[in-house]
Amino acid sequence: MTFKEAAILGSFIAKDYAEDFFKLLVNYRSISSSEAASRLNLHIKTAQDFLEAMTDLGILEKEEVYERKRPYYRYTLIVNSIHMELELETLGSNKDPDDQSLIRIREHKNAGVNFYTARNNQYFSSVAVWIGKGRERTERKINLTKPQGKFLFHLPFPTAYFESVNSIMKKADVEDNDMSEILDIVYALIELRVIERE
Repeated sequence: MTFKEAAILGSFIAKDYAEDFFKLLVNYRSISSSEAASRLNLHIKTAQDFLEAMTDLGILEKEEVYERKRPYYRYTLIVNSIHMELELETLGSNKDPDDQSLIRIREHKNAGVNFYTARNNQYFSSVAVWIGKGRERTERKINLTKPQGKFLFHLPFPTAYFESVNSIMKKADVEDNDMSEILDIVYALIELRVIERE
């Protein structure tokens, strides 16, 4: 199940009427949105949205039927249980097919960024970026983990040569098992035009 599907399922399952709705679906061979709405004392649009969402998720199936030449849908439960399983590993920093530790980066010229140092001045604690122009400008501040702060403290200046993520991590004494959070901040700052890649 994708995160989008899980979010849809979760939002509908959280409704006060969800359990009663599923009781209806278990007990009736098929049901229309108007029948469900009247039985549960809901607005017909509310019932329709629930039934359509469950159909899109493959929990129900719908069949178009005709009554006095007017078509409408009847919904039937087609599963006995609902399992929500999310594969979290796919959310990792997999944006490059190659080894991402080899991408070469440096600070972007005229990035309009402020790096704030931690108390001991050995690493950055946060980074603030100004987005937009004139009165529309807003500040986006990102608090950094210690490994991210150490990494960005050693980020090459805009006038310096590009360096690989791997070599900056070594310089900053950041461990390999922190790679995923380093890559996360690198890609976030590339999007914000704080970091540029070769």
